[in-house]
Amino acid sequence: MPQHFAAPPQWEWYIVWYFFLGGISGGVYVLGTLLRLFGSRTDAPMARLAFLVSLPALVLCPVFLTLDLGHPLRFWHMLIDARTMSPSLKYWSPMSVGAWVLLIFGVFSLVSFLEALGSRAFLSGPLGRLFVAVGAFFGLFLAGYTGILLSVSNQPIWSDTWALGGLFLASGLSVAAATLALAARAADSGASSEAKLARADFFFTLLELVLLVAFFMTLGAMASRLLAPRLVGWWVLVGLSILAPLAVRLSRSRGIAGVVIPALVLIGGLALRVVVIFGAQA
Repeated sequence: MPQHFAAPPQWEWYIVWYFFLGGISGGVYVLGTLLRLFGSRTDAPMARLAFLVSLPALVLCPVFLTLDLGHPLRFWHMLIDARTMSPSLKYWSPMSVGAWVLLIFGVFSLVSFLEALGSRAFLSGPLGRLFVAVGAFFGLFLAGYTGILLSVSNQPIWSDTWALGGLFLASGLSVAAATLALAARAADSGASSEAKLARADFFFTLLELVLLVAFFMTLGAMASRLLAPRLVGWWVLVGLSILAPLAVRLSRSRGIAGVVIPALVLIGGLALRVVVIFGAQA
């Protein structure tokens, strides 16, 4: 039976940052894998950059997660049964599954990070491609499971819609593409790879818009709780982060797209998690 919260969990900023950085880390790894498996040789530097970015974002996730627990030193209880000292996976608990996914994905992210740091690739050939593909699966899971975690609670709004998992996944991929675009600017990576990222981000953002509309439609009257005056500013950032990239892409006016649009997408991705988490707990 799924685990339900008996009362609002009263999550604060630690969880917001955990959800946000988890989406970036998992999404960036997925994009790096796609570039490695299906891209050209000119995409190799961008794929390498993706694996370099994924681990630092991931390392901060367990930090924020444990700080939110109230008793940080007990984090290991989510992985190990304190009585038997054996691994403990509670498949019915999204928190337990999430902790294990975080750990497993961390192994893939670390190995890919170390390879990206080196001068020679050791994840080559069929086994190397299989390794990053499996890592991308766990990265995709990490990017989207946070929305599923909210959906299985008994908290009003979170449990009243089926769209949160997909919405957080689409947002995570969009934010990951924006993060990689900004990192590529700083690292002066290939323009062809940046163009591919921009095209991918257009579809991620479009999907995010569709799921955001579905999110509000499935909530019905409950959606009014998310439109409280204290959240209006955050919603403005969410709207700008979705509509501005779409407008730039459709108009082909890419003069400001290089830095401003990815930065706006990052801010909007954070804002989305703020309104969903804090709006439902008000």
